Amino acid sequence: MKAEVKAIAYHLPEQRLTNEDLAQAFGDWDAAKILAKTGIKERRVVAANECASDLAVVAAQKLFAAGVCAPSDVDFLLLCTQSPDYLLPATACTLQGRLRLSTKCGALDFNQGCSGFVYGLALAKGLIETGIAHNVLLLTAETYSRFLHPRDRSTRTIFGDAAAATLISGEESEAELLGPFILGTDGRGAKELIVPVGGARHRPTSETSVAKESEGGNWRSQENLFMNGPEIFNFTLQAVPGLVQQLLQKAGRSLDEVDRFVFHQANRFMLDRLRAKMRIPPEKFSLHLETCGNTVSSTIPIALHADQAAGRIAPGQNVMLVGFGVGYSWAACMMRGMPGMTVPGVSLPTI
Repeated sequence: MKAEVKAIAYHLPEQRLTNEDLAQAFGDWDAAKILAKTGIKERRVVAANECASDLAVVAAQKLFAAGVCAPSDVDFLLLCTQSPDYLLPATACTLQGRLRLSTKCGALDFNQGCSGFVYGLALAKGLIETGIAHNVLLLTAETYSRFLHPRDRSTRTIFGDAAAATLISGEESEAELLGPFILGTDGRGAKELIVPVGGARHRPTSETSVAKESEGGNWRSQENLFMNGPEIFNFTLQAVPGLVQQLLQKAGRSLDEVDRFVFHQANRFMLDRLRAKMRIPPEKFSLHLETCGNTVSSTIPIALHADQAAGRIAPGQNVMLVGFGVGYSWAACMMRGMPGMTVPGVSLPTI
């Protein structure tokens, strides 16, 4: 029994934050400059009463309503999020109840960011190919907008909120349908992309919520997301090319034998540099962040959905997935492009 990606659905919140909105807020930027720098025209942000779990519910509903599988078919739920509803219980447990999955269904959260989708696929593969589960529902959901200071242009222009639902199931096959995987971590980079206050290490106080101006004119408090952009960029350029080569070697393939490359959609500038450095043909390389921004763990499934819907991934093709970022953490794998992998828009029942 081999693990196989069967279907992907995703959901974006209704509220749009456009480049024109940001240009008006920052004053010294214009919309065209933001687009040229990031490759993003607009990003979606949650309403005041919306959580990552609410986005995940709608994404999962789309999957179920399309007839890909029934809630009762799911025997393990994985939720990748860094913006859970509560410190405890696990948000995956509350989602099991909201989605009316079987009580025999396993459910767990894992706190992973930009590499989280590929990590989730690795976990799903392990569950399926060891006989623990047959149908794994992988939900990726983030509301980074909750962590951003309104006057921090280094982060607010980039990140958007979203959720994706991916079904991974067991399939009898002699060939690998998902894998191999390369995973890695370097915790020395943890401080470069972090919300310093809010966990058990540093609890919020009246002082930690006070915003201060940093170099470059950005404002944030210790309770907001801090991103050291230059260090993240350097890490990515150093780590990702080697990661791709390791995966090619493990898979026994050359770069030319990969039909599609779907990287974490960090920003246009970084992706262009990575593609050029590794000499990946532009027609094989996914770019899908113009209308949703960097949605953290959901960027890869959203890009996969867009590529499949546009016919850029054909059944049986070799697709490379590469995630990298917060942690530092990185992950890459191969997967086979499958028919019917995307879920069209559907009318949804209320859950």
